[in-house]
Amino acid sequence: MNQKILHTPEGVRDIYGDECERKQILEHKLHQVLASYGYRDIETPTFEFFDVFGSDVGTIPSKDLYKFFDREGNTLVLRPDFTPSIARAASRYFPVSEKPVRLCYLGRTFVNHQEHRGRLKENTEIGAELIGEGAVDADAEIIAMATSMLLCCGLTDFQISIGHAGFYESLVEEAGLDAQTEEKLRILIHNHNPFGVEQLLSGIGMDPRIRTILTQLTSMNGTGKMLEEAFSLTEGLKAQKAVCRLMDILKLLKIYRLERHASFDFGMLSSYMYYTGVIFRGYTYGTGDAVVKGGRYDTLLGHFGKDAPSAGFVVVIGNLMNALQRQKIAVEAGPERIVITYRAQEREKAHQEAARLRAEGKSVEMVLEHS
Repeated sequence: MNQKILHTPEGVRDIYGDECERKQILEHKLHQVLASYGYRDIETPTFEFFDVFGSDVGTIPSKDLYKFFDREGNTLVLRPDFTPSIARAASRYFPVSEKPVRLCYLGRTFVNHQEHRGRLKENTEIGAELIGEGAVDADAEIIAMATSMLLCCGLTDFQISIGHAGFYESLVEEAGLDAQTEEKLRILIHNHNPFGVEQLLSGIGMDPRIRTILTQLTSMNGTGKMLEEAFSLTEGLKAQKAVCRLMDILKLLKIYRLERHASFDFGMLSSYMYYTGVIFRGYTYGTGDAVVKGGRYDTLLGHFGKDAPSAGFVVVIGNLMNALQRQKIAVEAGPERIVITYRAQEREKAHQEAARLRAEGKSVEMVLEHS
């Protein structure tokens, strides 16, 4: 037998036994939080037409997509990101002009990372999208919901780091940077490399004040005081509006009594180019990547023919489970398993007892004792 077929390809893994049971219990707990906020389930296909995730949408780069063809020659893609799928479905089925639509989902995403570095290529995600509401209340609701989901798992030592795409965009517009330079700058800021930013901008003619702020973005993070400092740094109207939005979010998080988990990061930049406003990630110990990712995308539904301000997020289940395990936070076990061992002549009695226990909601495993 070919031993290779017993193994999984790089970037995917089997989940079974106690781990699989804990994963299902965790998913249920997280889903209960979404339902408590009035979000209703939606299921979208595991694969879609390529254009749903094309470069003009601003999601995963084409080279990182799993692509294949149907019988008619259409290019299809395994879903790398839930948000464009939900945006497509919402544009088709929901009259978002009437009232906000609250949708939640659970499923797998597939990203063919060029450099593996221990990251899985198949991940389970649970998330929510609030479609048709542009008020700051919507931003605060999804951040509060994400925070509540982490708390319900037993996590206490975590931070929801919040930024705003408009602040960086305002600075880039004031600086007059071309697309190529902006792309390099985005990578350097994302990697928290102030020396690289300084070197990149040193030979470019721009307002020295803007150059200084762009260099400082790599370290502009902290609590509420940081918002006041950021507001005073820039005279750009778009940047100041972004800071005011974050100030309003903080006020609302205080109403939710969840502000202790919030911090602000003006150097936060997402690889998802469809984000137009607030962006946020949730971090904790025991995992190398964010356990929560989300933000506002007010132009994405327009790609599918129906403009509507929207915001959403996902919890990456695998990252969350890693964090819980390394922080020694137990996920409650499933129902107690009862094992009934019986001989052949005791079949009827054993099965009657098993039926009685199962009717009480217990898990019963039958084991025939061989002589």
